[in-house]
Amino acid sequence: PQSPLRFYLFIYLFIFGAVPCVTPLKVQMPALSPTMEEGNIVKWLKKEGEAVAAGDALCEIETDKAVVTMESNDDGVLAKILMEEGSRGVPLGTLIALMVEEGQDWKQVEMPPPEAAPSSTAPAAAQVAAAPAAAPAAPSPPSPPKPATSGPLRLSPAARHILDTHGLDPKLATPTGPRGLITKEDALNLLKTSPAPKSTPAMTAAAAPSPTPTPAAVPPPPGGRPNIPPLSVPGKPGAPGTFTEIPASNIRRVIAQRLTQSKTTIPHAYATVDCDMGAVLQLRKDLAKEQIKVSVNDFIIKAAAATLKEMPEVNVTWSGDGPRALDSIHIAIAVATEKGLITPIIKDAASKGVQEISANAKALAQKARDGKLLPEEYQGGSFSISNLGMFGISGFSAVINPPQACILAVGTSRAELQLSEDNETLRTQQLMTVTLSSDGRLVDDELASRFLDKFRANLERPQRMALA
Repeated sequence: PQSPLRFYLFIYLFIFGAVPCVTPLKVQMPALSPTMEEGNIVKWLKKEGEAVAAGDALCEIETDKAVVTMESNDDGVLAKILMEEGSRGVPLGTLIALMVEEGQDWKQVEMPPPEAAPSSTAPAAAQVAAAPAAAPAAPSPPSPPKPATSGPLRLSPAARHILDTHGLDPKLATPTGPRGLITKEDALNLLKTSPAPKSTPAMTAAAAPSPTPTPAAVPPPPGGRPNIPPLSVPGKPGAPGTFTEIPASNIRRVIAQRLTQSKTTIPHAYATVDCDMGAVLQLRKDLAKEQIKVSVNDFIIKAAAATLKEMPEVNVTWSGDGPRALDSIHIAIAVATEKGLITPIIKDAASKGVQEISANAKALAQKARDGKLLPEEYQGGSFSISNLGMFGISGFSAVINPPQACILAVGTSRAELQLSEDNETLRTQQLMTVTLSSDGRLVDDELASRFLDKFRANLERPQRMALA
C-alpha cells in the first residue's frame, strides 16, 4: 500500500526538487602588483558559456603599472560576467565574474548571497522614535550677525581674502585677534553664520518652464575672485578662464604619487660629467659591418652595470631600517608610453654582453608600449637610466625611482673642438653629458663622483667593460 505513495513522492521530487543548485566559483579582482588598490577591466578574452582551463587568459586588467592578463585558477565554464569591459576603479576583491564546474549547467548559475552588512534597522527605528522628541528642541535659524565695533578695521590677509571672495561685510565679523584684528577664524565663523541667499519667487517661476537649465556664471564681488574656475561646456568654444577635466588613468595616478614621494622624502644630490663617445661610435660602425646592430644606449646600460659591479657600495636600496646591499645588478630603463613612463628591467645586466642587452631592451620596450609587461618585468631593479638624447636634450636631471639609490640622466652627444695632448693641434670630440641623481642618505658626493669617473672610463674605453 505504500508503493503508490512512494511513486508519487518520487515524481514530485523529480519535478520540483531534482534540479540541483549550481554553486558558482567566484572570480574576484586580484592584486596584480604590490601597490595596486583598484583596476580597470580592459577586455574580456573569454565569453559566457565558454570552457576555461586553469592557466587560460580570462581578461585584461589595467593596473597601476601596466595592462596585465589575468589567468584562471580553476577549470570550468565562464557562467556570468559581472563587470563589463570598460569598468573603471574596481576595488581589489570585487566579484567580477562567476564560473561553474565542468558538467554543470552554466545557465542555472545563482548569484552568491551578498556579504552580511551591519543592520541599520535598529538605528533607523531609534531615529524615528527620537524624531518627535527632538523636534521641539531644534535650534531656530541663526539670526544675521550684528555689526561689531565701529572703530578702524584691521584684517589679516587670509581674512580679507575670504571676506572679499564671498562678498561679506568686514564690519559684521567679531575680531578675536590682538588689538582688534580680524583673523582667518573670525572670517570663517562669519561665513558659517551668514544666511545663504534665497531666490525670489519671480526668478523661480521664470526658471521652471526651462527643460534644460544651464548654470549661469555668477560674477564675483568687486575686488574678489572665484574659488574654482568654471568648467568648459562640451561642444562649445571654451571661454577665458575655463578648464576641461581629464580623467587620470591608474598608471598616471601612481606616477604622480611616486614622484611626489621621491621628491619629498629623498634628499636628491646631483653630479654631472661629460663622456667622450668617440670609441663607442667607432665600435658601433665596426659592428654594423658585421650585421650586429646595437645602440649607444646599450653601451650606456653595459657601462652602468659594469661600474656597479666594480662599486657594489652604489648597488644599494633604502628600506625602512636603512641601507640594503643588493646581490644582483638589475638595470631599469625608462620607456615613454602613451599612458606614462614605465621602467622595465634588464636583469643581471653585468653578466650580459652588449648584443644580448640590446635584444632584451628592444623586447621590453615594445612590451611596455603595448602594455603587455608582466609584473616581474618591471618590479624591483637596483639602478635606473633615463635617456633623452634621441629627443635632442643636451642634459637634464631625473627623479630617483624609490627605493633605488641612483638614476642616470643621459643627454645627446655633440661635437666639440678640443686641444690635443700636445696642445698644438685641434681635434673633434663627441661629448655626451650625463647627470647622476643620487640619494644623499646612501650615496654621498664623494662616492657619486668616483662612480661617474669609473663610468666615464668604462664608456670611453669599451674594452674595459669586458674586464670589469
